[in-house]
Amino acid sequence: MSANSRTVLLVDDDASLLQLLSIRLRAAGHQVETASSAEQALARIAVTRPAAVLTDLRMEGMDGMELFEQIHQQDPALPVILLTAHGTIPDAVKATQRGLFGYLTKPFDDVELMELLERALNTPGGDESAPADNADAPWRAGIITSSPTMEALLAEAQLVASSEASVLIQGPSGTGKEVLARAVHLASPRHDKPLVAINCAAIPEQLLESELFGHAKGAFTGATSAHKGLFQTGSGGTVFLDEIGDMPLALQAKLLRVLQDREIRPVGASQSIPVDVRIVSATHRNLENAIAAGEFREDLYYRLNVVTLTLPPLRQRPEDIPLLARHFLTQLREKHPHRAQDFTPEALERLVGYDWPGNVRQLLNVVEQCCVLCTTALVPATLVARALHEKPTGIRTYVEAKQQFERDYLVQLLKITNGQVAEAARLAGRNRTEFYRLLQRNHLTPGMFKRTDDV
Repeated sequence: MSANSRTVLLVDDDASLLQLLSIRLRAAGHQVETASSAEQALARIAVTRPAAVLTDLRMEGMDGMELFEQIHQQDPALPVILLTAHGTIPDAVKATQRGLFGYLTKPFDDVELMELLERALNTPGGDESAPADNADAPWRAGIITSSPTMEALLAEAQLVASSEASVLIQGPSGTGKEVLARAVHLASPRHDKPLVAINCAAIPEQLLESELFGHAKGAFTGATSAHKGLFQTGSGGTVFLDEIGDMPLALQAKLLRVLQDREIRPVGASQSIPVDVRIVSATHRNLENAIAAGEFREDLYYRLNVVTLTLPPLRQRPEDIPLLARHFLTQLREKHPHRAQDFTPEALERLVGYDWPGNVRQLLNVVEQCCVLCTTALVPATLVARALHEKPTGIRTYVEAKQQFERDYLVQLLKITNGQVAEAARLAGRNRTEFYRLLQRNHLTPGMFKRTDDV
């Protein structure tokens, strides 16, 4: 399930204006979602990320300005347009200075509205030609997700990709930092040039310098010919430095000089060579702590960390677990021919309920073990339990969920069950009537979670 690249979320507590705007936007070729309050809008955004938000300013409860602030804190790349009366223009101007995409004064001209909306949709965060939320876009084809958190991250990745800024990708091991680095490269103007990668933690210091910068013939014993390093072979493209936090201090100083001077000197060479590469680095370490411990250069950190992209652990996006598990099941058919076509509901429940300390990489390993051992069309829960080597934690019942996470908890349940209230209520340990009351209190409806191909 992925959001449509042209979906606009309309927010207004005036039902007649909401209907009128919906008709106008649909006639212009946009897909439209509606919300009658800011609270309901936040609930919808938690389910699926729209390409733009168009909201009234004056509403009962949370107003449009507060809605913008909450959206902007979580997803600054999501364009928000405000509809305002003349008396509140100064507030709208201030909001624009804080990141509001734009505003229109009532009564507004239809042409002006459509032009502003088109500009919003054609930003890198909402562009249909290469949208962050379009799962078919070539630059992000390797990333499988239906998580609004991941979609917001991909919108930011697409924004930074169009620049020359150095990018630091952070996140726990196994979350897919190299996959995101490749996506940044493919979305950049350098996409038709090489992407070269090296793991700084996997190669001894003496060899790492040669691999990065190259060496001249006779530079050391065994150097029978000149060797081009990654900065030369990746000329015009992107160099991905994985586990940069484990790079030895001596090499950190040499890398800093390369970033400052844009030239390298191969080991044993007498002359420097100009290089043209974009640097994307990644680490699972806290580099600020490493700086405090004297293990990482602060000046290099600021050179590498122009923009930070942080990948969430898998446990924070449980709606992606069934998608990824089924994707791996299909993908592994080429490597390990197997009978399994899908997972039993109980097996999926175990997968979703597990904590995944090894993240996506661990999930792939678990699915691969299940493929090798499965003799039936559906992978049973027993095989999943065996592959996990421990009793999974299981999905929490509602009474175990803290009050402040109630909405997120309900969203997770309905995503897992594809909007099936009876199953969601069973997992939450509540009866259907009470569960419906919880949904109503959180401005959620089962239809928001049903896949379009199931309708």
